[in-house]
Amino acid sequence: MRYLVRHLAIVVAALSICIWAAGCKMPAGSRPSAPVHHLGTSGGAIEVDTKELTGKKEITDDPVFYAEEISAEVFERMRGKSYPENCPVDLSELRYLHLAYKDIDGISHDGEMVCNAAIADKLTEIFRTLYENDYPIEHMSLVDDYDADDEASMSANNTSCFNFRYISGTKKISKHGEGLAVDLNPLYNPYVKEKDGTIHVEPESGAAYTDRTLDFDYKIDENDLAYKLFTEAGFAWGGSWKSVKDYQHFEYDPK
Repeated sequence: MRYLVRHLAIVVAALSICIWAAGCKMPAGSRPSAPVHHLGTSGGAIEVDTKELTGKKEITDDPVFYAEEISAEVFERMRGKSYPENCPVDLSELRYLHLAYKDIDGISHDGEMVCNAAIADKLTEIFRTLYENDYPIEHMSLVDDYDADDEASMSANNTSCFNFRYISGTKKISKHGEGLAVDLNPLYNPYVKEKDGTIHVEPESGAAYTDRTLDFDYKIDENDLAYKLFTEAGFAWGGSWKSVKDYQHFEYDPK
């Protein structure tokens, strides 16, 4: 009798484990809630929670830099904003980047960006190097957090990449529309165009930073670390253009 009771107890325990495991099985296509491993700045594997970012937040653990395909959660944030209906850019051409950055006070934060798959590895390494060298970045979140409004994102000094649009007056997709251009600290590095004696500045709130002979925080010039890293990686800098100046802008041509 004692043997029979013990045997039944083992069977019940085994059945309980099977029922629990079946109940925990994830539906097809869903993402695991358990941590996954990515490479940190030291090159070793560290655990990272893969839950989606909800905005700027301070981090205390070792930062991680990685690229992944656009998840359903990220797409929901982009839908109808940076990724409009009937967008000709296929989601498979884009990547979601998890990055880290330091603000002007040296405090580390989680950052995120959507870019073209062709430059995902380049951007990951560039921003890793910027982080390791305490390069100041004020904000880095998806432009969708600003309803894909470029003026609002730039005025907030938000560093971003993908935002679908055509070049004004054409049917040619812009570099940002392809996810092949980055705007870095845009408030302090505005787009400047002079026409008929009138100066047009984007964002408008960046007008105070059009005089590039002045010294100020976040300024990009040819002595700047970001300039060196981006141009060495094959990006063109808008600050070197002749007809207009786009000091925030680094773009890549994969062709």
